Amino acid sequence: MSDHALQPRPSHLFYQSKPRRPLVERAEGIYIWDQNGKRYIDGSSGAMVMNIGHGNKRVLDAMRDQMERATFAYRLHFENEPAEELARRTSEYMPGDLKKLFFVSGGSEAIETCFKMARQHALAIGQTSRYKIISRFPSYHGATFGSLAVTGYDALTKPFAPMLQEMPKIAAPTAYLDRDNLSMEQRGERYADMLEEKILSEGTETVLGFIMEPIGGASTGGLVAPGTYYSRVRDICTKYGVLLIHDEVMSGVGRTGRFLGGDHWGCVPDLVALSKGFGSGYMPLGAMVASNRIVDAVQASGGFQHGFTYAGNPLACAAGLAVLNEIEQEALVENTATVGSQLKAELGRLAKRFPFIGDVRGLGFLLAAEFVSDRETMAPLPKELNAYQRAVDIAYDLGLIIYSRRTRGGVEGDHILVCPPMITTKEQVDEIIGILGVMLLQLARELNLPIS
Repeated sequence: MSDHALQPRPSHLFYQSKPRRPLVERAEGIYIWDQNGKRYIDGSSGAMVMNIGHGNKRVLDAMRDQMERATFAYRLHFENEPAEELARRTSEYMPGDLKKLFFVSGGSEAIETCFKMARQHALAIGQTSRYKIISRFPSYHGATFGSLAVTGYDALTKPFAPMLQEMPKIAAPTAYLDRDNLSMEQRGERYADMLEEKILSEGTETVLGFIMEPIGGASTGGLVAPGTYYSRVRDICTKYGVLLIHDEVMSGVGRTGRFLGGDHWGCVPDLVALSKGFGSGYMPLGAMVASNRIVDAVQASGGFQHGFTYAGNPLACAAGLAVLNEIEQEALVENTATVGSQLKAELGRLAKRFPFIGDVRGLGFLLAAEFVSDRETMAPLPKELNAYQRAVDIAYDLGLIIYSRRTRGGVEGDHILVCPPMITTKEQVDEIIGILGVMLLQLARELNLPIS
């Protein structure tokens, strides 16, 4: 191996990880190769983005075709066919009257757009005192100031607290941690009732919306609430005129085995934020999806005072349209439901071998395993161990890319996310599980964790 391969060149980028990661050479399907020829399984789909996998020829061909036509057309000057068609096709997957889209370039932009639409709707119907967005703790909704204000993750929000218009929080429905005499159904109702209590304590006339991930992302590691939670939350929002906003940036576009995470419970929100898998990493792409009644009211009051330069970019929308075609033609939502269940079952078997895995959760290919020091009490591992980061590093060295975060509000707790692309096969699940088993064994030995 040459010295060049061993020694990375100096970099002027400062957000890269330490130690330095190798240069990427190429990617295809669920695999990525670095400059030195080492192959990695993309077991996290990047940051839960590459839903259809890497290097899809049909998507690349569609992008090349659009490049020959136009790569940019500003939305105030021209309509473009890829944006119109992607909006139409996406609306067909939406529940209720969620039929209007506004395109953006990423998840944080999609969340911000939902908030601005919600506020302008309140103004349009004369409810000018409504401005508070209730969210959950822990949660993550983006990196911009508006999205950080509703994020419940101390490591990311505390440095900027003086600059934020902080919004009210309620507890995330972590029913798996509860040690009480309630059934899971009762716990779901209890967590939902926290929303009603918060709306009343804040003042009904001031609460604009409630934002939640139907299935938790990085901050809660694939958290799924008890089934009773979703309908109760919907009813509470309707009762008090509060807009229900579903953050489907990570859980949407098929990743959980349904097109939207909320579809598992038939829960119809008022606004939806999409991104990540929507463009599947081929182009920056996201969208706010809103109900007709909300958009009609805002349009009638003078129009939506909001926008981004790349909103509805024809090249991005052409990529998104090709991604949607792949999902449909290759039955990837169905594959995700079936093979994702196999992956979850295999993670459960690993938990039997490694008692420090306290919980395996999630749906489809949005799955997580939480590490604990005591499975009975679900007490977290000592935070000084940094087990979540060490697990990622060991897996990376073994050729498997996974994701991790602190489980308990960003301060302590450890979970890993295993979220491969929706094209993953049963045979590739076996490959992923094999590497995870080796990783967990090494982690246990390094940190003196129990092995059955």
